[in-house]
Amino acid sequence: MYHTASFSDDFFDAISMLTIGPYSLPNRVALAPMAGVTDLPFRRLCRRFGAGLVVSEMINARPELRDSRKTQLRLQHDGECEPRSVQIAGNDPAMMAEAARFNVAQGAQIIDLNMGCPAKKVCRKAAGSALLADEALVADILQSVVAAVDVPVTLKFRTGPSPEQRNATTIARIAEDAGIAALALHGRTRACAFRGDAEYDTIANVVAAVDIPVFANGDIDSPDKADAIARHTGAAGIMIGRAAQGRPWLCGQVAAKLAGETVPADPSAEAQQAILIEHVKALHSFYGDFMGPRIARKHVAWYMEPRAHYRAFKSAFNTLEDAQQQLHFIEDNFQALSNNKELAA
Repeated sequence: MYHTASFSDDFFDAISMLTIGPYSLPNRVALAPMAGVTDLPFRRLCRRFGAGLVVSEMINARPELRDSRKTQLRLQHDGECEPRSVQIAGNDPAMMAEAARFNVAQGAQIIDLNMGCPAKKVCRKAAGSALLADEALVADILQSVVAAVDVPVTLKFRTGPSPEQRNATTIARIAEDAGIAALALHGRTRACAFRGDAEYDTIANVVAAVDIPVFANGDIDSPDKADAIARHTGAAGIMIGRAAQGRPWLCGQVAAKLAGETVPADPSAEAQQAILIEHVKALHSFYGDFMGPRIARKHVAWYMEPRAHYRAFKSAFNTLEDAQQQLHFIEDNFQALSNNKELAA
């Protein structure tokens, strides 16, 4: 939980410019790396609507996976704004170092290390947030990657292996000593996954313990909450994750709030329809005729979820396998659902 503001406006004026290595970010808000979500089309959209930094989907450090279709898609940065941040995951220091070098050669300008993912398929391989239980291995990985590349290296992590073993402050100090340029801390432990409420006191403790920028992450779903969390923790930045799904404009709204500016209203229903159609077209183009419509289903569902008759829309939309059918369906039904009307026949 969090309480009243702890930091003054003067404090935030002093950190209004957030830098990671040589890169000055346009604002203090980052889009969190999310596997299966933050692909190139979504990153481009969120950046256009005001995210100061976007981070790629997690790329496995294992070299034998580099030629897979999934990895090849995740390696694409065409038309992406700088700095290009690429997240890698693994548990072997030498392999992680080589993966960092490989991704820098492919155009990465920041390497982000994944020690925050709680997914079982990642943690079973002693990667992601499972690494937090082995502080010596964390240090080896961080030192190896920092030494391997000439670009800034950042770390996304959680507050510890479990509520009884919160060691985020220790991990943060290890990271700073290793030369990590910035941290993003999700306010839950590995054991908590996404259950319960995020807690922010640990983030405040980490901010107080290190001199590098810290992004606060976890359950931040509105400009007002972002401002409250920033003030409570003293974090240099805010990282938005699941709340941006279906709301690519949210990062820009949060950035305006943190800058003391007027927060833009949500786009009108008509504008949201245009954004969604643009997004779906980009997904079709990026993934192709077969995978594009399938990938589009989850993104469309996130846009539609707040609306009446959402379940009927989702059920009908998910039967469509053709790109043009999907676009026509959105054109015929988005406005109706926004006005609380039934689907078109």
